[in-house]
Amino acid sequence: MTQRPVLVVLFDGVQSLDVTGPFEVFAGAGRAAGDPHAYPLRTASLDGGPVRTHSGLRLLPDTTLAEAVADGAPHTLVVPGGEGTRAPDPALIDWLRTHAPAAARLVSVCTGALLLAEAGLLDGHRATTHWVACDHLARCYPEVEVDPDPIFVRDGRISTSAGVTAGIDLALALVEEDHGRDVALTVARHLVVFLRRPGNQAQFSVQLAAQTARREPLRDLQQWITEHPEGDLSVEALAARARLSPRHFARAFHAETGTTPGRYVDRVRLEHARRLLEETTHGVEEVSRASGYGTPEAMRRAFTKVLGTAPADYRRRFHSPAS
Repeated sequence: MTQRPVLVVLFDGVQSLDVTGPFEVFAGAGRAAGDPHAYPLRTASLDGGPVRTHSGLRLLPDTTLAEAVADGAPHTLVVPGGEGTRAPDPALIDWLRTHAPAAARLVSVCTGALLLAEAGLLDGHRATTHWVACDHLARCYPEVEVDPDPIFVRDGRISTSAGVTAGIDLALALVEEDHGRDVALTVARHLVVFLRRPGNQAQFSVQLAAQTARREPLRDLQQWITEHPEGDLSVEALAARARLSPRHFARAFHAETGTTPGRYVDRVRLEHARRLLEETTHGVEEVSRASGYGTPEAMRRAFTKVLGTAPADYRRRFHSPAS
């Protein structure tokens, strides 16, 4: 069986889950594939000495970064994130700039994308990172095409993922590519996670993505929309419920939530439909009605536009076996 050595970069201030999440996936994949050596795993820091994670956990690397590549580049190089990416050691950036291009797959987790960008490795590539850092990544590295929405992005040999647990989703996707869905599913079940969240799934829910209105009538209306996605959610109907003129309502809603009423409703309905597909066995037609789309075709268009996949395909990939 083909061996794909994996090297995980360590540094002070690293996020421990960014390291251990993908590490556990690759280790479990070897066992599930019947070859414990399918993914030879090593960790390395600049000097080979212990590093202190952001939470205070102490990690002991296997070797130095220089020794890790002395006999050749790893197949998969994993660069985690964490507080330590804010002011990285220039020597670490130099090492990445020199050695990362030789890896067959270059992977970042969370704000590890900032280290890759600082080394110039993301220039001309589409990438993502933790939603908190997306604006910083786009502002400081204009040559990078930043997509703040997906939980992970794959652009050729370079893959970047969003915050913390998204690194597990990305690692599962790589395992599925290498060994097939059954192996990845076995690992996912062992880790008690779903196989697998599609990379283009949004990083967070509508309620987290949009601001909560300051004024109680609009705040209550936001909650009402979430609870009644199948209702009449036109601007006119919502304005009447808020006791405002349609024009005044649209302006006030946008000012206080950062999005238009129509866009907010679209996101609520998509999220509601997505959860029904994930958590129930309701048919597509029933889900489309319950989510306010009216017809399966309308729901299909919405899924294809935002998620890049049809509802039926989405369910096949993300439906919980326990549902």
